[in-house]
Amino acid sequence: MNNFLTPKELSNAFIGVSKAKAGNSIIKLFVLGILAGVFIGFAAHLATTVATGWTIGGTAALFGLQKFFIGAVFSVGLMLVIIPGSELWTGNNLMMVGLMNKDITLGQLLRNWGIVYLGNLVGSIFLAWMIAKMSGLTGGTVGGTAINIAYGKIAATVDGGTSHNLMYFFRAIGCNWLVCLAVMMAVAAKDIGGKIFAIFFPIMAFVTSGFEHAIANMYFIPAGIFSKTFGGAVAASGKSVETLAALNWGSFFTQNLITVTLGNFVGGGILCAMVYWWIYVKEAK
Repeated sequence: MNNFLTPKELSNAFIGVSKAKAGNSIIKLFVLGILAGVFIGFAAHLATTVATGWTIGGTAALFGLQKFFIGAVFSVGLMLVIIPGSELWTGNNLMMVGLMNKDITLGQLLRNWGIVYLGNLVGSIFLAWMIAKMSGLTGGTVGGTAINIAYGKIAATVDGGTSHNLMYFFRAIGCNWLVCLAVMMAVAAKDIGGKIFAIFFPIMAFVTSGFEHAIANMYFIPAGIFSKTFGGAVAASGKSVETLAALNWGSFFTQNLITVTLGNFVGGGILCAMVYWWIYVKEAK
């Protein structure tokens, strides 16, 4: 007897998963969405802490190894989402299997996505406020890292003329392609050890690669916005107050969250869910 689901069994399992998620009550979806936002936020704060201090003589040291450790610790976020249970919008892109198979309606899908996305946003910003504004943990060097992470996500540029939003759209595609594969692998595993390993490697890969996750950014960018109220954090970031004026609630949405959300949908909803539905579910139907 296999201790995991085959690709065909796994793809068909998401029909039942989609129907169960579509039938959940509004209040349960919202609370579970808040929990997922908090869980991803815990991982994001951990990653911010791990990212702090990797310099020698003022220059970045061991860049790839640093990124690997950041990705490794960030994987705890999806473990908390999947194993205790909560509702994460990016993972719920896999409900496209149920929609394509006509087991749920478009209205049911959008109802779930809307409530869960809002819950994720509330939970993430709440934790960012709690940690970056109220706990004092980001008043110094960790706060400087939080500011630099957030600023980079709304002001990053690249040589060659690629626009910021287009660049982040494609980074977001790669991210949720891997995230949804991690969710699928975790569902395929039948024991907790298997679920942990299934989650660890794809999540480590997306973070280490520099891809963009909408729900993680719901923590990272507000944490930077809250942290820039501390003089010690601003000093540690190495940026002026005038430069950091660009890091605000408006740029959070227009320079990152909207674009990354759309890219995450393409990566998870189309390139993962719809493709696996077409390969393994459509023919059986």
